Amino acid sequence: MNDAYVNALNTQKATQGWMDAVSENMVNIYTPGYRESKVTFKTFLDSTYSDTYMRSTGQGKATPGTSDENVFLEGAGFFVLRNENGKLAYTRLGEFKFDGDGVYKAADGSVVQGYIMNDKGEIVSGTKSLSQEDFDKSMAEGGALSIPTTEIKLWVDPDNGKYLGKYDEYEIKEDGILYGKANNGKDTTPLYKLSVMNFHNPLGLFEYKQGQFVETEESGKPVMGRGEIRSGLLELSNADFKANISYYQQAKMQLELSNKMISSYKELLQNAISLMG
Repeated sequence: MNDAYVNALNTQKATQGWMDAVSENMVNIYTPGYRESKVTFKTFLDSTYSDTYMRSTGQGKATPGTSDENVFLEGAGFFVLRNENGKLAYTRLGEFKFDGDGVYKAADGSVVQGYIMNDKGEIVSGTKSLSQEDFDKSMAEGGALSIPTTEIKLWVDPDNGKYLGKYDEYEIKEDGILYGKANNGKDTTPLYKLSVMNFHNPLGLFEYKQGQFVETEESGKPVMGRGEIRSGLLELSNADFKANISYYQQAKMQLELSNKMISSYKELLQNAISLMG
């Protein structure tokens, strides 16, 4: 059984961790794509222990991006990336751009994932084409992994300067479909659909680098995400500044109390030793 002195030390340590998490949230209040860190606690014999640190999956506000290549996801889910190790990762930060080879990438070089479409607007999976209804059904049932994603590439023909050799420009619409446009915008052709995944327990995802997550046993397998995609925007931090100010004040008060308890116990111990001498 822990005595009061040990309980006070544990409370002090847990509270310092809480303050660190809240401070990180406030520092990143305007950082695009930042996920608020939340600390949960468990209590044992009047002593407080930090239990888990989780990243909030709530929606952050939209802010103008640096180009129309940037995308904002309004709704539940994550954009899908293939990282430097060839593994799938998930992010809310759509700070994407086309590189010199026309490959759609995140700022760290991870490749944005999508699905190839035919000119009928159907997802192409291997040698088969899936209607939107069949695609949605497969994804909703957890069959996302059976439909392989691919890189999104808009190669520019050096001879005529057109995307894929025949499109004057492109547009990413609310349904996540990237269209090639020609003939002054009169002709539009669906080329890719941005992949958006969600999880039954997104809090179970592991953040392996800031703003990027990988699936775990707790998160479960990916299923279809829901929401609209808006180009030219980015998602800001989802941290609540006022709430974190309040948390910090609570933590500071708790830390001061635990420090006083520790000082009092030390003084009592010193007095007891003096009396014994």
